[in-house]
Formats: sequence, C-alpha cells, structure tokens
Amino acid sequence: MLTPDQARDRAQAVVAAAIRAGADAADAVFAADASTEISVRLGQLEDVGRSESGELGLRVFVGSRSASVATSDLSDDAVATLVERAVAMAREAPEDKWAGLAPPERLLHGAPPLLDLDDHGDPEPQALRDLALAAEDAARAVPGVTNSEGGGASASRSVWALATSHGFAGAYATTGYGLSASVLAGEGGNMQRDYAHHAARHASRLDAPEEIGRRAGERAVARLNPGKLPSGEMPVVFDPRVGSSLVGHLIGAISGQSIARKTSFLLDALGSEVFAPGVTIRDDPHRPHGLRSRPFDGEGLPVGPTAIVEAGVLETWLLDSASARQLGLEPTGHAARGVGGAPGVTTSNLYMEPGRVPVSTLIEDIADGVYVTELIGQGVNGVTGDYSRGAAGFRIENGRITTPVAEFTIADNLKDMYRRLTPANNLEFRYGTNVPTIRIDGMTVAGG
Repeated sequence: MLTPDQARDRAQAVVAAAIRAGADAADAVFAADASTEISVRLGQLEDVGRSESGELGLRVFVGSRSASVATSDLSDDAVATLVERAVAMAREAPEDKWAGLAPPERLLHGAPPLLDLDDHGDPEPQALRDLALAAEDAARAVPGVTNSEGGGASASRSVWALATSHGFAGAYATTGYGLSASVLAGEGGNMQRDYAHHAARHASRLDAPEEIGRRAGERAVARLNPGKLPSGEMPVVFDPRVGSSLVGHLIGAISGQSIARKTSFLLDALGSEVFAPGVTIRDDPHRPHGLRSRPFDGEGLPVGPTAIVEAGVLETWLLDSASARQLGLEPTGHAARGVGGAPGVTTSNLYMEPGRVPVSTLIEDIADGVYVTELIGQGVNGVTGDYSRGAAGFRIENGRITTPVAEFTIADNLKDMYRRLTPANNLEFRYGTNVPTIRIDGMTVAGG
C-alpha cells in the first residue's frame, strides 16, 4: 500500500493533469484499503477474507459545469484516459452556479493535527482467529446460550488523500480493528438473539474478547420469554446502543442539502431551542484515535470541535461549499467526499454530553415505561419529523428494569421528542456517534 505522502503526490499529479487537459479547476481523491476478516462458528474457523483495493476519483470544472469520474485501474494509461474523459464530460454537463471547490482562503494550510489514528499494526490471521474464538467461547459459556451465529475479528489499514487545484494537498492513514460475537439463547420458537461488538483504531484499545463474548451471551439470555406491553403514552428510555440514532436524525435534518432543498423538519430552527435546555451535542474531529477523527474535511478545509446544540439551542447547519453558497453562508468544515461524486456532509466523533443523573435516578420515578434496546425499521420522516419504529427491550415497573418485552411500536414527532429528552450521566465513547442513556416522556407505545 502507498504511504500517505505517495497517495498525496498521486492525487496532486492527477489534478495537474486535469488542468493541463483544459479544466478550470479540479480536485482528486485517492483511497486505498487493505483488510483481513476472520469468522468462526461453534469453535471452528468458518471463513478467512483478505481484500486490498485502490481507487482514484477526479472531479473537474469547466466554468460552472462539472463532472466526476472514478477508477480502480491505476495504470498511467488508464488515468490519462480518465482525465480526458472527465474534461470532455464536464464540457457537456449542465451548469450549476453553486458547484465549485472550497474557497482558497478557507483551506487548511500548514501541518495538520496529529490524531494518532494509525498504530502501524498488521496482525496475522492466526491472531485474529484466536480473538474471534475467545469471544465466541465466552459467549457460548454463558448459561442459557444454546447456539451461535459466530464470532468475528478484523483488522484494516487505509490511506486517504485529497488534492485540489486551489492549493490544498493532504493525506493520512488509519488502522481499524473490530471484534464481535453473536449468539442465541433458548430453544425452538422461543429462541432469542443478541450480539456485542467493539471497534478501535488501535489494537491495544479493543475490549477483551472474553468481555465482548460475555456481554453478547448475557444480552441474548436476558431477552428470553418476552412479554407484551400495554398500549398508551409512557416514558421511553433508550439504551446508548440505539439512542445514538436520535442524534443521527438531527444530523440529517441540519445538513446543508436538506436546508437548501427545504426538506427538513428543522428548516427554521437555527438559533432556536430545539432540545431541552440540559442537552448539548458536540462534534470533535480532533479526538485522539477516535473512530471518525480526521485532520481535514472532504474539501480540504480545517476541522475542529463544534457545538451543534448548546444548552438546547441549535447553533449551526452542517455545510459543504456548494450548500453554503446556496444559503449565502460559509462552509463549516463538515464536507465528506467519496471517490466518486460531489461532496456531501458528515460529522466526525459526534456525541451528546452526559447529563447529571445516573441511570437509576433517571428511571426511579417511572411507574410504567419501557427500556428500548433494539429498534426495527426506518419509520422516520425527515420532512415532518414524524417518528414510528418497531422496538424490543425491557419493561420498567416502579422504577426498576424488569422483564423483556418485544413486538411493540414507539411513535411521536422528533421535534417534540427532542424537547422532552433527558440524558443520564453514563456517556462512553464506543462508537462513531455516542450518547448516554436517554429518557423521553410521553411517547405513544402500541403493544402487540
């Protein structure tokens, strides 16, 4: 695999070739990845996979017309053909007065921040197999576990580079490791499945396989013999595994494209109180060895910690350069760029700050409610904010989490849900988006 410097140089060379071929402006992305994945089941090796890929993406502008092309053939002849084709396509494309590279004065200059995203590891398949077996063994050892869907371990290394004709060129490398187990408890028609997974940039920061396996087994057993919930309005408490999706809906609603197209339920909400006053949501691309940390955005702009919601108030849209121009605003450093196509927007290490009370206090006054550990389906309307999803979890009775429940639906509107949201104090950074346990009062529950 190329080094970051080599990847950066390759992207720069393609941009220079595009300018020589007649483009007025251009940017190029080079992405390479190598990964190994191991899966086991019932104590036996089931699959070993190794993949290596390299791709080059080029976007060119001729006036206000643009075109994007991508290739995995990195030979000199193929790249030369790619450049000629891209410029020819751009000359025939429709005009788009909003499209274009990021403003030169906004680009990152100087050395990017050091984020410790690459531990330079390359574990042998045998080591990954041992981790997967240990995780599955620990899950199968939990009393009540009767079968296994398997354990898995993976390791990868990626290099990503971006160059633009406005003077930016940068690249960085990341490593990633994952470990999981998925098992079943019970027999026949009463079987229940659950899983546990952990991912990290550094192998040394992965949870122990025994811990991951135990967690998977205990979760599956706890779900046995689920009952039914009564229908009505009640408090709903979201486990952090699923509560992060509520923040994901927010991000979709405040993306520049949604605002520019007027397709967001938060269209006029900037600067207003969207959440309860105790809620703050931040994005931190500079978190050391964070799962989504990055030194610059998909257009070459500098990135930094951002308050998206501060004490309940929505502080910003998430804007790439095109949506910023359309809205008469400035890009926010949240552009995301794949190998093909124009940039969109994304967050990095997104999280909701913890509240002030432990989970036990959060639920102690709930006489009848539900603790949700699984969400099913995609019943969320980004235009209206209407929310309706299937769910499973555990009943809350007299301030205690009690018996498992399944086959029920929770419904409300996100605007109302956000204003009634209360976070607990148990935030952990385990995923790309992290939240503490969340309580929302007065949701409509339809039992089975």
